Amino acid sequence: MNRLADATSPYLLQHADNPVDWWPWCDEAFAEAKRRDVPVLVSVGYAACHWCHVMAHESFENEQVGALMNDYFVCIKVDREERPDVDAVYMTATQAMTGQGGWPMTVFATPDGTPFFCGTYYPRPNFVRLLQSVATAWRDQREAVLRQGAAVVEAIGGAQAVGGPTAPLDAALLDAAADQLAKEYDETNGGFGGAPKFPPHMNLLFLLRHHQRTGSERSLEIVRHTCEAMARGGIYDQLAGGFARYAVDGHWTVPHFEKMLYDNALLLRAYTQLWRLTGDRLARRVARDTARFLADELHRPGEGFASALDADTQGVEGLTYVWTPDQLVAALGEEDGRWAADLFGVTPEGTFEHGTSVLKLARDVDDADPAIRARWQGVVGRLLAARDTRPQPARDDKVVAAWNGLAITAIAEFQQVAALYASPDDEDVNLMEGVVIVTDGAMRDAAEHLAKVHVVDGRLRRVSRAGVVGEPAGVLEDYGCVAEAFCAMHQLTGEGRWLELAGRLLDVALERFAAPGGGFYDTADDAERLVTRPADPTDNATPSGRSAIVAALVAYAALTGEPRYREAAEAALGTVAPIVGRHARFTGYAATAGEALLSGPYEIAVVTDDPAGDPLVAAAHRHAPPGAVVVAGRADQPGVPLLADRTMLDGRSTAYVCRGFVCDRPVTGVDDLIAQLAGR
Repeated sequence: MNRLADATSPYLLQHADNPVDWWPWCDEAFAEAKRRDVPVLVSVGYAACHWCHVMAHESFENEQVGALMNDYFVCIKVDREERPDVDAVYMTATQAMTGQGGWPMTVFATPDGTPFFCGTYYPRPNFVRLLQSVATAWRDQREAVLRQGAAVVEAIGGAQAVGGPTAPLDAALLDAAADQLAKEYDETNGGFGGAPKFPPHMNLLFLLRHHQRTGSERSLEIVRHTCEAMARGGIYDQLAGGFARYAVDGHWTVPHFEKMLYDNALLLRAYTQLWRLTGDRLARRVARDTARFLADELHRPGEGFASALDADTQGVEGLTYVWTPDQLVAALGEEDGRWAADLFGVTPEGTFEHGTSVLKLARDVDDADPAIRARWQGVVGRLLAARDTRPQPARDDKVVAAWNGLAITAIAEFQQVAALYASPDDEDVNLMEGVVIVTDGAMRDAAEHLAKVHVVDGRLRRVSRAGVVGEPAGVLEDYGCVAEAFCAMHQLTGEGRWLELAGRLLDVALERFAAPGGGFYDTADDAERLVTRPADPTDNATPSGRSAIVAALVAYAALTGEPRYREAAEAALGTVAPIVGRHARFTGYAATAGEALLSGPYEIAVVTDDPAGDPLVAAAHRHAPPGAVVVAGRADQPGVPLLADRTMLDGRSTAYVCRGFVCDRPVTGVDDLIAQLAGR
């Protein structure tokens, strides 16, 4: 009997009609394996995963394969996005056994959950042979299987160890991290590494803060080049905005077409901060359109932001997105169709499959003549209308707490920067105003959803769907990303309740997730016991739980003036510091938080009757040093510690700048404020 029909996970629901007797992850499944004395087959994936779909179609939907699975195993299907703790444990085991990992992940385990054989995608003939071989080994070589499982658990327990060496994350280590990134940088194509090529959003955020602190032109150039290369490549949706998960090549041309909430949230932050620091037109456009993508395509009213858009459409990867020259002509007419083919790099040979091409921007248009820009935007609108008539990829409408937190923080920063550059002279001022309005509504809606639905009895739940919260408990990254988002909401709105909520979550994290030596586990001390307790300090597709909680602790300490939260952040960063200088590509968010601590971070309070339009507030946001917090409003505004006991001087708006709990003299002039923020 397949038991997935009542699941909240869209990924599990995709398998509810398989001829496999799937169980969700639960104690009852392992009890059944013990009763039958058979191994457990744990299959881990996620809804937008292309190769997960392929393996499902080839094997899990096949009656003969399903019969083998049912006869020899208790089969458990896991959504890695819903249960990142389970995924982390078995991914570590898979990497330990095979040297690599990925999804779908296929794990064979004993009835107590101990993994003894791991892999990823298997074509059906290979998978059938594997099922038969594992069943035979379990029957005839049980002692060897158990020994192998014990060895794997010992290996992954060491890989997830806490309490190792610590060191202050100081300027020398952060400079070393920036130097290492510069050495590993792809001078030709931007980014780091070869195919497949992932957007290095957290490294970009770190390098921008490093540039602010040190004035490093090299760090800024790496960010500018990488951001331009990605934005002009096929990994970026040239019609609707938003980024795909990664490029299968080394030059950003052909994407793996799934669009993930976390990638787009983190990339929105990177482009927004590049726009803030440089005024770059391309960064402005990409930030605007990525924010619009989040609001239009992933926001679900009353439910927060959905997790992803699928890589496939009707089982075909990229079907919605690719074009031929003839299709462009059909949509635009002969003249504009040929012009668009040249602009977007669409050729008869194609850059994808079957003579189709992924749209990329072959020439710079952001700084082109206004007439060219107008033609380009007209073509984009008509092509998007034509594309909307095609079948569309499925949406994974599961709401993940951590990823919604990332999106809220990103949009809050976008809102602040958009206000800085608002000008009635902009040719697309109405478009920008519209995006600001819809993203503000989506951000606030998502924040309310997290506060009202995901916080249950003072603890965070990981997921919800259709407005109903799921059972999986929040992990450390959920507490960190959501607390950081609530700190961002506090700064944007001036409402004390967001800061209070952030503090409650951080107190839970400090009480329930803390590890010896200042580190953190990824799961709470009262969470379900797995074969190991995960505690991964490295940043990968998303910030590690440790980096996320540090970023939130830093912001909260600056906003409240309570030093114990800063001390906890410093201690946690100390556990990551030994790997920052050696593995900079996998500690980007930790290094970003480290730059904030090294900067101060600055605490900027502006006492004003006009938080939205005051030039002092604009200057504070425009010139804010790395990781600075900014609040604005009337003196002694309830629930806003940075405005307590601060008044206007001579009836004029007044800025108060502090750093590390030490304050400068209050100022009323924009130039004086800028000088203080520059450290002069």
